[in-house]
Amino acid sequence: MTLSVNALFFASYRDLVGTSHMAVELSPGATVSDLVAELRGRGAPFDTLPAEPAVAVNRTYAFLDEPLSADDEVAFIPPVAGG
Repeated sequence: MTLSVNALFFASYRDLVGTSHMAVELSPGATVSDLVAELRGRGAPFDTLPAEPAVAVNRTYAFLDEPLSADDEVAFIPPVAGG
């Protein structure tokens, strides 16, 4: 049995991976860190995502040890430069 989460990519991350969203199947009990490892483990272009990206789970900023549930939305938030 697996759980499906929706990974969302914005701005430079969207450009990097070539899509704005994708469903990812994970093992029950998976965390944000497990999702990042699954994506980075797919190789190019996902391996260029940072190992510790800023993320939001269901529109709330989250840590990498945040547990995930079925149908969660995990947004990968790229660094913002400004001045």
